[in-house]
This record gives sequence, structure tokens and C-alpha cells, in this order.
Amino acid sequence: MIAVANIMGDIYMYKYSNTETELVSTLELHLKACRDIEFSEDGTTLFSTAKDLCIMLTDVETEEIKRLYENAHEQKGNVPAFSIKKMEDYVSSIITNTDAKYLVCASGDGSVTTFNIPGKKLHVQSEEYEEELTCLGLFKHETKIMVCSSKGKMYLYNWGEFGLHSDEFPSVTKNAITCMVPITENVAITGGEDGILRATSLFPRNNLGIVGQHNFSIEAVDVNSDGSMIASSSHNNDIKFWNVQYFETLNVAERVKGGKQKQLKHNLPSSKVDNASNFFSDL
Repeated sequence: MIAVANIMGDIYMYKYSNTETELVSTLELHLKACRDIEFSEDGTTLFSTAKDLCIMLTDVETEEIKRLYENAHEQKGNVPAFSIKKMEDYVSSIITNTDAKYLVCASGDGSVTTFNIPGKKLHVQSEEYEEELTCLGLFKHETKIMVCSSKGKMYLYNWGEFGLHSDEFPSVTKNAITCMVPITENVAITGGEDGILRATSLFPRNNLGIVGQHNFSIEAVDVNSDGSMIASSSHNNDIKFWNVQYFETLNVAERVKGGKQKQLKHNLPSSKVDNASNFFSDL
């Protein structure tokens, strides 16, 4: 099952397989653009947030609203367990790990801001980068956290050491990275403003190639429960599925032969485009 939200506030539920998709439900939940959706860990509840300031919990099977928070940012009638404002611009991504001690936030003001959840207080805030920070991902069994930016850079932090990044990945195309999903403990798939899905190995640092392509900017990317398939959506309302099982056996240390341009244009097995070198090698 995959859930898709749109700027009208509606959510579409699809069943999908390797060969087809089927629309099974349309949920008219929010009055304004739906900004984020997420399933609960057991898949029975769908969380949704929108520009109408509502947070909804919907039963996936019955399609009934289980809980509704209206004016969530004002919290009228619902007293928040914890509230604080330490960022000067929009919050683009929020993440925590299994221990749930720290809540890490990326912001449009260029900062990584971390809160102590049990202590209900600010933990640490990084220096501001000269770019918007767009998405977060956990790697290496939750010991590393990667932050992507509007200038196409990637910053790697040690979990618990959020004041300064431990490594920096320079931008390969100068285009904004809009979204990211960890595909293994060591490989990130990023979606870009240029419509390209790229795979990057963290250790060793290596641009692995193109996972797939859209004609417009990629807005969201997610992975299924067993890590075999990802789905990505773009500005022209296309949702594309990519079989990425090959990452289980891919040699991440092997570099593409040739110059930088050839490396950037290298297509991985999931891509719809063939590499020119592969074509000539068959002749």
C-alpha cells in the first residue's frame, strides 16, 4: 500500500505490485495543501499534516478519523507536552533514533537544531550554513546522520555530536537536493531539483550513479518495508517505482571508469536509460 497526498488536501491510497497499481481509496481529509503523511509502524494508522494547521490520525482500514488536532500550532484546547521556537525559518525535516532521546531538525535558516526530548529543552544548535537544509537520514546503525542542502551538498554528523559536521560531500551538480531516503546502512538515494535520483555511498565516499529520472523536480521519495523498491514523485504528478534490490550486492567501492561527466551520467540497473558504453560493448 502507498499513500499519496496532494495540494488540495486529499490523500489517495493505492495497492501496488511489480506490475500494476490500483486506486483503492480517496480520503478528503484536509481543507488546504497536505504537507506530510506517514504510516504508523504497524501500518494501521495514517498520520497527516496540512496547511490548514490540522494533524489527523486516520484508521487505514475503516477510513475513520481516530484523532484530530485543530490549530495545532496554536494548540487551542490541546496543551502541548513541549513547545519551543529556536529556528528562524521553516522546519524541513525532523528525525530521531530508536533511543528517542534527541529530536533533530533541519531548517530553511541553515541550522541543525537538536532538542532533548526527555528533558524538554534545547540540546544544541549548529552554526548556520549559507544554504537551506532540506532533509535528514540515519545511517550506520543510527550512528551517523546525513543532512542535505539546497546547494546540493551533503553533511555527515556523528549521532550525539550535532554542533559540527564530521564530513562534507561536495555538490555534484549544484542543483538542490529536495529529498532523501537511506536504502542501506551505507547508501543514500537523493532526489534533486533536476529530476534525477542519485545513489551515494558514504563509506567509502562514492557517487554510485543514477537510480532513475523524472522530467521535473522530485518532491518526495520513500522505500518499501523490505528495501527492494522505492517510489518517487515529481511536479507533473508522476509517481514512479524503481526496483533497487541490486544494492544488496552492489560493490560500492567500485568507481565508474572515465571522467567526472561520465561518472555523473552513469545509469544504475533501475534507471530507464541505458549507458552508451554498455551499448558499444555489445557490438
